[in-house]
Amino acid sequence: MKSSILSPLHAERGAHLAADGTVLFFRDVPDEYRSALEGAALVDLTDRGAVEVRGPEAAVFLHRLLANDARNLAAGQGNSNLLLDAKGKVRFQFELVRLADDVLELSTEPGEAQPVVKALDMYHFAEKLTFADVTERHAPLALAGPRAFEFAGRALGAAVELAPGERTVRAWRDGEVAITRLPYAGSDGLRLDAGPRAAQALWLALAEAGAQPIGRVVDDILRVEACAARAHVDVDETIYPQEARLERAFSLDKGCYIGQEVVAKIDTYGGLNKRMVALRVSNDDPVPRGTRLFRLDDGEWRDLGVVTSWAYSFVLDTGLVLAYVKRRHQKVGTEFRLGEGPHTATVVASPVRAHALAPTGENE
Repeated sequence: MKSSILSPLHAERGAHLAADGTVLFFRDVPDEYRSALEGAALVDLTDRGAVEVRGPEAAVFLHRLLANDARNLAAGQGNSNLLLDAKGKVRFQFELVRLADDVLELSTEPGEAQPVVKALDMYHFAEKLTFADVTERHAPLALAGPRAFEFAGRALGAAVELAPGERTVRAWRDGEVAITRLPYAGSDGLRLDAGPRAAQALWLALAEAGAQPIGRVVDDILRVEACAARAHVDVDETIYPQEARLERAFSLDKGCYIGQEVVAKIDTYGGLNKRMVALRVSNDDPVPRGTRLFRLDDGEWRDLGVVTSWAYSFVLDTGLVLAYVKRRHQKVGTEFRLGEGPHTATVVASPVRAHALAPTGENE
C-alpha cells in the first residue's frame, strides 16, 4: 500500500504519530479542532490510489456499472460514487471525475487501485477502453471548512470558484494543480492535487495561507460529529449504501447498474434492518469498534446495534459513537447499555454540531 509522501515532513515538524505512521495530531487537539471549525482543516490524503479509465466507451461502460452518474458528466465534473455487488452492498467507494471526453479518473481508498481495476476488468468484454493504475501520480490534499476557498485562493494566487463536483486545472509555480470541489467530514471543501513532486510545496503553501493541518484525532471528531461514514471502518461489504447514509454517492434515476434493483427496492419499500446513527456516550473513555448496544425490549435485554467509530465530541463534552442500530430503535433520545455496562449510549440528532448549537426545539 502506498504511504503518505508527506510522512518525512510531518515527522520533521514534530507531528505525533501512531505506530503505523498515521499522524494523530500536529500540535494541540482542541486548537486543531477550533481552527477547523472557524477556518479550514488541511488533511493529507496523498496515500490514496487512482485509476484511469480511457477510451471512447469509457464513460458508457462505467455508467452501466457504477451507482452514480458517469455518462452525463461533462469534462471537469465529478461525483462521489460506488461499485456495489449484485446484492446492492458496497464493494468500493471512490471519487469519480471526467478529465476529458474519453478519460475518467477514480480516486480510490488507500491500497484499492489494483482491486478496483480487477473488479472493473471482470465486466470488460469488447468495449473500447483501457484501465491503468495511476496511483503514483496522485497526491491529493483536502481542505475543508468555512474559509477553505479563501485560503486556497490565497495559496494559489487567485480566487477559487467552483460548483459542487466541479474540477479545474490551473498553473501553479512551475507546474499545475488540479482543484475539485468536494465535501470532507461533513463540511464543504476542496481536493487539491499538484502531483507527488509538488505535494510538499502545496501543503506548506496552504498552511502558510492559514489552513490548519489536522491529524486523525480531529479528523475523526469532525466526521463523527457529522455522522459521516469512513470506508473500512464504518462501511464494508456487508453494508447497503442507505444504511451508511451514502445517498450522495448513488442515483435512484440513472437506470440500471450493479445492485440497482436492491437499492431502488429499499428506497421504494423501505426494509432497512439497520442504519447508522450517532449516539452520545455517558463517559469520555474510548469505545472499541465492535462494542454491542443492548436495550430492554419486552422485558429482556436485546442486542440491537454495534459501534463502528468513536470520537470525543467537544460540542457534547463527552464521547460520541457511530453505530448501526436496528429499526424501531433509532429515535433521538433512545438509550442503550454500552457493552456490558455500566455506561450508556443515547441517540442524538445529526449532524451533531448543527443540532447541538440550535435553539431549543430545533433538533427534535
